[in-house]
Amino acid sequence: MSKIDGATEIVVRRSAQLHGRRSALAHIGKVIVGGAVLPMLPFDRSEGLRAHAADAEPTDQACEYWRYCALDGFLCTCCGGSISSCPPGASVSKVTWVGTCQNPKDNKSYLISYNDCCGKTSCGRCLCNFNLRERPGYRMGVHNDINWCMAEKHGMYHCTVAAVVGISDAG
Repeated sequence: MSKIDGATEIVVRRSAQLHGRRSALAHIGKVIVGGAVLPMLPFDRSEGLRAHAADAEPTDQACEYWRYCALDGFLCTCCGGSISSCPPGASVSKVTWVGTCQNPKDNKSYLISYNDCCGKTSCGRCLCNFNLRERPGYRMGVHNDINWCMAEKHGMYHCTVAAVVGISDAG
């Protein structure tokens, strides 16, 4: 028997005398569970995003785009439509909610009409939820948590458009 084998045997026998099988299994279990939980722990990934955000202006497919300051829903620009028109197969809701958003390019406030596009199953892409200046649910026209497709023949919600209605007096 080599010296390495002899030393290993001594260490293993000593460990077996000090620790039982149950404690060894408990330690192995902790390592396995800890290894599985470790990737789920929160950590800040935004540093890289902040570096690029200074260089680039948000597009109409990003929740930070200025027109989306009061939007709650999926962006139609990510679902086959445009910023102000529904994708094929979906129709614009007859009822809407409104918001006032400031355009950073000209520092003017604009009245934005948020219309849900209805008639297709939910898009599921580019979910945004901003509640800037949102009012309680009893003020229906300024509340963004309602399925506005409920007034349509097909009450299924697909996505939301953000059309500029005009310049706002509020600023």
